[in-house]
Amino acid sequence: AFVVYTADPHMNEYLPEQWKERAWLSGFTGSYGYMAVTQKAAGLWTDGRYFVQAARQLAGSGIHMYKEGFAKSYIDWLISHTKEGNKVAVNALATSHTHWIELEEKLKRHRRKLLDFPLLENVWINRPGKKQHPVFVHPLERAGELAVDKMKRIRKEMARRGATVHVLSSLDDVAWTLNLRGSDIAYNPVFIGYVIMERERTTLFIAPDQLTQEVRKALQDAAVQVRDYTNFYKSLRELKGESVWVSSQANQALVKTIAANNRLILRPPPGHLMKAIKNKVELKGFDTVMERDGVVMVHFLHWLLHRVGKEEMTEFSIGRKLLEFRRRAKNFRGESFPAIVGYRGNDALPHYRADRQSSNKVLPLGSILIDSGGQYLEGTTDLTRTVPLGEISDAFKEDYTLVMKAYLTLQEAKFPEGTTGSQIDALARLPLWKEGKDFNHGTGHGVGSFLNVHEGPQAIRKGKNATALQPGMVLSNEPGYYLENQYGIRHENLMKIILYKKTKWNAFYGFEPLTLCPFFKAPLLEELLTLDEKKTLNTYHHNVKERLSPHLDGEVKAWFLKLVEPL
Repeated sequence: AFVVYTADPHMNEYLPEQWKERAWLSGFTGSYGYMAVTQKAAGLWTDGRYFVQAARQLAGSGIHMYKEGFAKSYIDWLISHTKEGNKVAVNALATSHTHWIELEEKLKRHRRKLLDFPLLENVWINRPGKKQHPVFVHPLERAGELAVDKMKRIRKEMARRGATVHVLSSLDDVAWTLNLRGSDIAYNPVFIGYVIMERERTTLFIAPDQLTQEVRKALQDAAVQVRDYTNFYKSLRELKGESVWVSSQANQALVKTIAANNRLILRPPPGHLMKAIKNKVELKGFDTVMERDGVVMVHFLHWLLHRVGKEEMTEFSIGRKLLEFRRRAKNFRGESFPAIVGYRGNDALPHYRADRQSSNKVLPLGSILIDSGGQYLEGTTDLTRTVPLGEISDAFKEDYTLVMKAYLTLQEAKFPEGTTGSQIDALARLPLWKEGKDFNHGTGHGVGSFLNVHEGPQAIRKGKNATALQPGMVLSNEPGYYLENQYGIRHENLMKIILYKKTKWNAFYGFEPLTLCPFFKAPLLEELLTLDEKKTLNTYHHNVKERLSPHLDGEVKAWFLKLVEPL
């Protein structure tokens, strides 16, 4: 058997073209999933965001789709489809150490063997080549902290854990640590490289022709040496007798190379949590881009609601139009993820991606779900609005209101120091649970500062997460509800964690919305909202009005002011 994960050597969420192995092999294009192939069968596993999409894209392929969490695990499937003494292979470069250990141990118990064998190198003949782009400096006035000071903090943590060497392979950690950015990965302003940090020396492994003179000067000022990307594994093999801190999510080939002659310290990178807690400069950057992106969204939504039915539109063309609006904004560098524009059943696919050929035509009927975001030099945005385009059902109105109650409940949540996202996830779901409803995705994810739109280690979701929520963290608040082939509803803003109050018991934290964009009140059943919920929504819309009004004028401003009128 052969297993293909959705991964590359740096464990990116969005993959370079040459590492989209699972998509090439299966035809399923979602951002999450993995598959197993034997001589006689093939299975693909994905999560609740992609159940419908995967079933559609795999139809007729001979690949069976399994719903993760509701079906036999891929490892149990492998065991049932192989015999004692059989060999299961993966490409260790595109397999995390965590996945390798989990798979190896269970296969061993059932007398199967795990091998590192990059089989697809002999199968995917016309594999795309590697694309490289210039790296650029993320200056102090946007980073808020010098790279040398970040490395001092990391080395302090290394000393505390007894590590003599730290290896960084995740690209957002490399970019954040060195105050550099790039565009090697779609939607993520990062570049392909590794870092080896020792007690007295830091080395960046990168293709040298990606470095401008300005970047070389910045690296020199931070006392960072540069070696060619191709020398990385050679340098790992030269490490001997060291205590090496590396993430368990790093690729297996990297971990195995280090483990041959050194002691492993398998922990999340120390900069992971540092990066998640934004400093004052980064938070100011978020405020700046929320105003800018909010103005973009108001103009876009005005265009959509005043042109739908008057000109031909599709899900795909609407996504392109939104990108056109964002491109006019100052310091816009690209989308933070592929825009999700779903209509007439496609809105029930949480991570639907429209294509030019098959996307639905959009008419002034029903509703449309639009989830999008931008990468700006000062920060990253991500928001979802469910937009009524015409006549909607009473059932839709009720569900729209329930999801709004879920959103408002989490926005107003207060919690003591030490609380994790998994402990408060149920707060958002409770209004839906009371009606026997739920959604199959997380309620909130961390967001980077002009970095990856999905950033850990914090999250608000059902699964266990040991990371405590702390002031300065930025997360999404995005409950939803989806009826297959009918409609989908999601309300999403970004928010930051703030200190709420200190008591004799503990410090208590809360959330403050960052996103500035009106919600549509017309579908709300006001009788289902409590007085406090109405007050929370009114307060939010008042803030949106105060922040965005000065940047709007004419017909758009008059329309906007009606949207933000209080309930």
